[in-house]
Amino acid sequence: MNQERLMQVLLAPQVSEKATWIADKRNQVVFRVVADAAKPEIKAAVELLFKVEVESVQVLNVKGKVKRFRQAMGTRKGWKKAFVSLKAGQEINFVEGGSA
Repeated sequence: MNQERLMQVLLAPQVSEKATWIADKRNQVVFRVVADAAKPEIKAAVELLFKVEVESVQVLNVKGKVKRFRQAMGTRKGWKKAFVSLKAGQEINFVEGGSA
């Protein structure tokens, strides 16, 4: 796979209560990814950027919320979320900026 493409696949880690709970209980990390990313690309990107071994990847399309602005109805933009399962003993520490 093209390394330039892999560097652009991951947009940001998803930080929420659910993402923190999943990281503790299931050894998974949640990322916001580009809309056309495939599971093998996400796996390769995480392994390249964080130097960890990935066991599996699950992908979820998040639909944009319907919002009202005065009389007009509109929809926020949808996005894609990836749940990355790390192999046993692997960890990503975002505070230090790399793997532990």
